[in-house]
Amino acid sequence: MDLLQSAVSLAMKQYFVNLDGATACNIYELVIAQVEKPLLFAVMQETNHNQSKAAQWLGLSRNTLRKLLAKYDLA
Repeated sequence: MDLLQSAVSLAMKQYFVNLDGATACNIYELVIAQVEKPLLFAVMQETNHNQSKAAQWLGLSRNTLRKLLAKYDLA
């Protein structure tokens, strides 16, 4: 298991412990929202805010990247 997978696995285990018996819901959306913003932020920093390069690194179209940047107020 690589570093990123291990980190996600550990975070999810801790999340379930912290639920303390409460019912989990919308876990997929929760995880995506928590991971997507810092991912976009890091890639934009590494590409010196070059949206074309960032979109290529992420495997997204530039339009999709722009929408995501606006969604998270990173534009």
